[in-house]
Amino acid sequence: MSFLEDWFINTPPVTRAYVTISSTVTILCALDILSPMKLYYSWEGVKRLQLWRIFSNFFYFGPFGMDFLFHMFFLYRYCKLLELNTFRGRSADFVFMLFIGGILLMILSFVTPTIKFLGPSLMFMMVYVWARRNEHQLMNFLGLFNFRAPYLPWIFLGFSFLLGTSPVTDILGVIAGHCYYYFEDIYPQLTGGSRIFKTPAILYWLFGDWNPLQDTQHAWRIQREWNPLAQQQQQGGRRRGADEVAWIGEDGIF
Repeated sequence: MSFLEDWFINTPPVTRAYVTISSTVTILCALDILSPMKLYYSWEGVKRLQLWRIFSNFFYFGPFGMDFLFHMFFLYRYCKLLELNTFRGRSADFVFMLFIGGILLMILSFVTPTIKFLGPSLMFMMVYVWARRNEHQLMNFLGLFNFRAPYLPWIFLGFSFLLGTSPVTDILGVIAGHCYYYFEDIYPQLTGGSRIFKTPAILYWLFGDWNPLQDTQHAWRIQREWNPLAQQQQQGGRRRGADEVAWIGEDGIF
């Protein structure tokens, strides 16, 4: 079995689709079959019925180079970690999270009109959400020092400063990620289970997922914690949840 075939089979479906489409778009642009000018997000273009721009801007991560490889690596890693752990068995909820993130980023783009491609920001949103939901996960930065997962987005931001790149794209991802995290994880606890973001039933039907929201009094808690890997354990007097499970050694550098 070839490496690509093995990767294709073992990668979860949403991650596989996102990485494959993004790589294909970059290849087509590199071959001049497709122009990035046809892909970037433009509200004026959308008003002229160029509706594909709403989606296409999330699949272009720049020309081939180290920056592209950097983004593809972290897109694959944290998209996969979310899909296999937090959203395991709940592809519909995961896709809806990406949908909400896309909407938030397009709204934020009105105050940052120079940002034309929002894929890197959506990737950073995934990093933020994963980090907040794995607050006890111990990580290591290039073998230099250890830190807890919630600090990961800020480590990335500091690294961007050191490389001399603009942090605006990453900051957009942090804002979108925090909005999603707050309304999905914090707000329901403050309001007795009331949820703002509710996955449409059609997505559950399309993905064949179990719908955790069917006439359940504490639906937000079930949706948050339903996970075949979940084991509520007492370790050092604290409660461990599914999101703290390290998936097949994926807790190395970064």
